Amino acid sequence: MATVPPPPSKRQKTAAAARAKEQQDITEHVPEGSVRIRFVDQATGQTGSLPVISVPLARASTKNLETLLNGLQEHGDEQIPYRFFYSTANGGVALGDRDDVYRTLIASGKATTETEISLQYTPQAVFRVRAVSRCSAAVSGHGEAILAIQFSPTSSSRVASGAGDGSARIWDCDTGTIVYTLKGHKGWVLAVSWSPDGSILATGGSDSMVRLWDPATGKELGGPMKAHKKPITNLSWEPYHKQESGRPRFASSSQDSTVVIWDAVRRKIDFSLTGHKDSVKCVKWGGTGSIYTASHDKTVKVWDATNGQLQFTLNSHAHWVNHLALSTDFAIRTAYHDHTRKTPATEEEKVAKAKERFEKAARVGGQITERLVTASDDCTVFLWSPSVSQKPVARLTGHQKQVNHVTFSPDGAYIASAGFDNHVKLWSGRDGSFISSLRGHVASVYQCCFSADSRLLVSSSKDTTLKAWDVRTGKIKEDLPGHKDEVYAVDWSPDGEKVASGGADKQVRIWRH
Repeated sequence: MATVPPPPSKRQKTAAAARAKEQQDITEHVPEGSVRIRFVDQATGQTGSLPVISVPLARASTKNLETLLNGLQEHGDEQIPYRFFYSTANGGVALGDRDDVYRTLIASGKATTETEISLQYTPQAVFRVRAVSRCSAAVSGHGEAILAIQFSPTSSSRVASGAGDGSARIWDCDTGTIVYTLKGHKGWVLAVSWSPDGSILATGGSDSMVRLWDPATGKELGGPMKAHKKPITNLSWEPYHKQESGRPRFASSSQDSTVVIWDAVRRKIDFSLTGHKDSVKCVKWGGTGSIYTASHDKTVKVWDATNGQLQFTLNSHAHWVNHLALSTDFAIRTAYHDHTRKTPATEEEKVAKAKERFEKAARVGGQITERLVTASDDCTVFLWSPSVSQKPVARLTGHQKQVNHVTFSPDGAYIASAGFDNHVKLWSGRDGSFISSLRGHVASVYQCCFSADSRLLVSSSKDTTLKAWDVRTGKIKEDLPGHKDEVYAVDWSPDGEKVASGGADKQVRIWRH
């Protein structure tokens, strides 16, 4: 009887596929000739002093273009990694690390060698975040659905959650255990927010109360802070570089149509923002001295953070405005913390570093410009530059149902929007042009969050899953099942190490690479 050989193992199949791909790459022919390339700064839309260069097709890979651009800009040994983007009438094409101009643009018919090719470039983070791929902890403790979740800006080992059982909790993400249970609210905890230095945790509930906690001890800092008459919807801290020394402030928005500015040390009201005619769904404290609010009255309002005076109202949406985000959100949230994990020694150095990081994130064309993006039930997203004009920079259309959540990438190059049409969409953070639709969820997408290096995105959905996406390709990097019900909240730690999620199954899940 003949011996039947065993089927190939998974390792053998992987090796065979790699060999086949390598052989295919070798045999694919790149014609002779060259292509003229113009480098355009994505932040300014300008070429500057960079010349139009002629590059041989065989040498026009992303890596070679990156080396060439660094040489033209005379960066010397400090080589900066760049992302390249080619804009088309139907959207755009991002060149990946292993792509080249011929295969990506010319062979596909998106461009020709007869015309000049304008490649937009933007610097990438010098560090790289790995995609989360496994659940390292599934922790029970809450008695009702988890509605809000946020990592501490100082460490990926601490995350706070708020739930429908009236409690907030601080979790140790390394051991998967509860550190503190924060009890006091008499209704759902709808919002949790860490101060930029991580020393205070603020929570807001459906009982219309705001409470402050010491994350180091789990003790409440004083009693409940009463000013609102209806549930709290959102919390936002004053940027670290704008705070008076020893006097951090934060803003709370409410369904009672008001926003209250609080002194976190005295636990007193500084002033209130009144002017909206319906529930205020979101508040963001910007780094240029303005506070931004989005409301169900279809408007977005911009306020002076020093005295609470209304600066102007942005009117373009035709229905409720559900959410807003700033291009500087990540820099404001993390203050003086960065990927080096080196903390400045003195208070002056901390403020200086926080200001430097903010200005780097806000600089567009040499100017400090905070961009704003808003999401609405009218199925649209609007991109604004309020310091330049009260008219929108762009109207972003494509979602077929309400848009629930929007966010900027940390480098400001991308906008991601999550909608009830089961899709996440990617847009250019500079001009709002459409890039791609991220398809994979089979039910409404509630939230999305970028990794610290802006190369990855994670989304949470009604379909009980999270998905990690490759921003460059628009493809799923990792499918993350595990939750047993809808996933309402998700956050990626500022250091890129972990993702935390929570939802209707009452579990906090910690995801790692």
